[in-house]
Amino acid sequence: MLNHIVIMGRLTRDPELRRTGTGVAVTSFRVAVDRDFAPKDGGERETDFIDVTAWRQTGEFVSRYFQKGSMIVVSGRLQMRNWTDKDGNKRTSAEIVADNVYFGESKRSAEGGSGGNSYGSNSYGSSAYGAGGYSAPAASPAPAPASDFAMLDDDDAQLPF
Repeated sequence: MLNHIVIMGRLTRDPELRRTGTGVAVTSFRVAVDRDFAPKDGGERETDFIDVTAWRQTGEFVSRYFQKGSMIVVSGRLQMRNWTDKDGNKRTSAEIVADNVYFGESKRSAEGGSGGNSYGSNSYGSSAYGAGGYSAPAASPAPAPASDFAMLDDDDAQLPF
């Protein structure tokens, strides 16, 4: 069976970090995700508001580096939760339990400047530009790493696949 979901959108409010009785971090937040298509009558695209829960280091990462309006990419699983409201009615809610969270835009883009798109980060806060945060790249490019690959002739018979 497969239960995997990936969404990209903007946080509707600041993430809420809480701790369980045993001290495990859990962060809740809501992501506004535009639908891929516009209505046939030419109106505006609809937006879905999706609840997300992130546990442990992933939750701490979200609460530290994201705030209302941040573009976020969430990868995880869809989970249904049954509960009873204050009037005694049984309800069901769908939420995503996040496995990985990534920046959806660069810090420069979020601040209105120019810059690249999508500085990825894993759920532990490491990214191409340091431990979870953004720092400007070095002025001179780093030297290219040495390659262990050998050049092949144009003969397709030498390809390993």
